[in-house]
Amino acid sequence: MPDWVILTHMIRILRRDIPERAGISHLDISHSGDSFRIALKRVTGARSYTLRVRAATRDVVLTMPKRSSVASAKEFAERHAAWIGARLARLPHPVPFEPGSRIPIRGIEHVIVHRPEARGTVWVETLADGWFSYSQALIVAGEFPHLHRRVADFLKREARKDLESAVRRHCSVLEVAARKVTIRDTTSRWGSCSATGSLNFSWRLILAPPFVLDYLAAHEVAHLKHMNHSPRFWALATKLAPETQRAEAWLQANGTNLHRFGACAED
Repeated sequence: MPDWVILTHMIRILRRDIPERAGISHLDISHSGDSFRIALKRVTGARSYTLRVRAATRDVVLTMPKRSSVASAKEFAERHAAWIGARLARLPHPVPFEPGSRIPIRGIEHVIVHRPEARGTVWVETLADGWFSYSQALIVAGEFPHLHRRVADFLKREARKDLESAVRRHCSVLEVAARKVTIRDTTSRWGSCSATGSLNFSWRLILAPPFVLDYLAAHEVAHLKHMNHSPRFWALATKLAPETQRAEAWLQANGTNLHRFGACAED
């Protein structure tokens, strides 16, 4: 999940350019009536300022040399405020979990319908739109303040169910065992495999078509055999998930958009 865009500027580090407020973690700048909060990340050995506008987390990060000053970092950011604003404006529009929002579940669009008087929590129904037209709906019961959490919890449960099933199936083929399966809201990876055999996945894979989720499960299970990306690993992963190339192409084209679901416009 690459960042949308990166802007780098080489600078000369001077001895007098020492951070006057080394503990500061962010700075705020304004441009054309808009305000931007920029997270600061100091890196030892860095010789440039690097601005990143990250689509997954909808934020801005300025990486800076450890010995550079906050004042010079702010000056750099202010010079590129228009650039920051333009990139933020290009981010996919957030889709909050609220009545009327349309979200994909296993790649199929569902509209969120709130039924406060209904009993239960969250379930899927097929609704008639007309004589021969039907749509999938995600029905949410209970009070409105709990709607966002109920939708998120439902999606995480469904993701865990599908991922654990896919992991068991692929592990059975390879005759290996995963230590555990963890579901998180990761922004840099869709999945990972630890040296101890624990598999981690993003719950947002439940939003993608099933062949994408299955590919990620196969990919991480294959790491239980090969903790690398060698030709032997890819041969094994592709054997488990024949649609590997199709899944990778889908993630490259659509993966970033999955992070807009459940986000708020002010994030």
